[in-house]
Amino acid sequence: MEENRTSLLEREAEYREKCPGCKMDRLKQEQAGVPYKLLSFIWIVSLCTALQISSLFPFVYFMIRDFHIAKREEDIGFYAGFVGSSFMVGRALTSLFWGVVADRYGRKPVILIGTFSVVVFNTLFGLSTNFWMALSMRFFLGCFNSLLGTIRAYASEVCREEYRALALSVVSTSRGIGLIIGPAIGGFFAQPVEKYPNLFAESSIFGRFPYFLPCLIISVYAVGSLVACKWLPETLHKHAEKAHERADLHDISEHSSNDSGQKDNIVELEDKQIHKSNLLKNWPLMSTIIVYCVFSLQEMGYSEIFSLWAVSDKKYGGLSFSSQDVGEVLVISGFGLLLFQLLLYPPVERRLGPLMVTRLSAVISIPLLSCFPYIAMLSGVVLHLVINCAAILRNTLSPQSQRGAANAISITAMSVFKAFGPAGGGALFSWAQERQVASFLPGDQMVFFALNVVQFIGLLLTFKPFLAEPYQRE
Repeated sequence: MEENRTSLLEREAEYREKCPGCKMDRLKQEQAGVPYKLLSFIWIVSLCTALQISSLFPFVYFMIRDFHIAKREEDIGFYAGFVGSSFMVGRALTSLFWGVVADRYGRKPVILIGTFSVVVFNTLFGLSTNFWMALSMRFFLGCFNSLLGTIRAYASEVCREEYRALALSVVSTSRGIGLIIGPAIGGFFAQPVEKYPNLFAESSIFGRFPYFLPCLIISVYAVGSLVACKWLPETLHKHAEKAHERADLHDISEHSSNDSGQKDNIVELEDKQIHKSNLLKNWPLMSTIIVYCVFSLQEMGYSEIFSLWAVSDKKYGGLSFSSQDVGEVLVISGFGLLLFQLLLYPPVERRLGPLMVTRLSAVISIPLLSCFPYIAMLSGVVLHLVINCAAILRNTLSPQSQRGAANAISITAMSVFKAFGPAGGGALFSWAQERQVASFLPGDQMVFFALNVVQFIGLLLTFKPFLAEPYQRE
């Protein structure tokens, strides 16, 4: 018995020496404080994956216009919607695949591939010379950049149990900041020859490719993120095939433990197995994911429609904004959202609960969106003041909780719905611009009415019998 125990202990030591997951576990045991260095690298990489998601919204209308694929000005939104949705289509098709790869080969290789894809495909997107090239580059970018679940899993694995909430908040905060900086980069640095003629010549590469500069800036940052990945340790345990031997060792070495602790471990293991086998049959979970997906559809549709509406001509009910104007509005509203998330949302959620906050947000958002078409009647400073206030309020009323995106199923479902958002929103916007004199909801009134319909459906789904309460463990 003693020889078997010694042999198993030697094998365990060998596994721990070679296994990166065991090294990380040992490192967490030795370091009792917050791993600020690792969290800073995670923040850098997570920001990289978020920047390119929304950076194109301020200029995608002008990009499609310059491709000359739309025969009429009213059709630009139709094609812009497909470019906006192609990233989410790629992510929806590959989220499960990259989740499997991360579980089998490690988190770090997936993070490296995703970050490198930003360098390559985001740069090529900025160099696109036609609609199909832009569409395919965004699609490939989505295919190789399904990192949300992997980064969240990695962030929780590099921290001790008491710091996991902090690690996940680091990921959420970096992505929130990415939604601020991304549109700013796209709005301020697209078409640099027109905006900064003293710095960029018409004959330069930025004159030939007017949307290359914002993509180049993000790609350069992605190169820096690749360098930061060097200091990211792997967290995956590489000896799952020896799990039965390690389980035997655990039984021997923990023989002196009390029976209640062993029973708790067995119950926890059984719960995990039941959870995996019955995940799709877990209606409280699936109903929550569906509700979140409906609100995600509305959110992405709004993001696409707002940018198209803001830059479209006033004769079509738009605001006649430049890409820089749109970037400014998105930056200000994004910054307002970040402050709301950090300062106001936590106490409001604790007092009312996340479900009640979601319902109130949906109820207030519906009349707010109904007012947007009438904002186009304003002009000058009043227009900029009102649209910024409305955009800030609309952003703070969007679903705040990201916990629904914690597993591959929810990420895939969310990506599918978000893929329909820009495509459907762009097609709806183009159709609405053709019916400026319609008797029922003319022009952009139809667009914002459709957004409100989706919002109302999401609101209804937050009530019983559709949204079920989670099961309570006895």
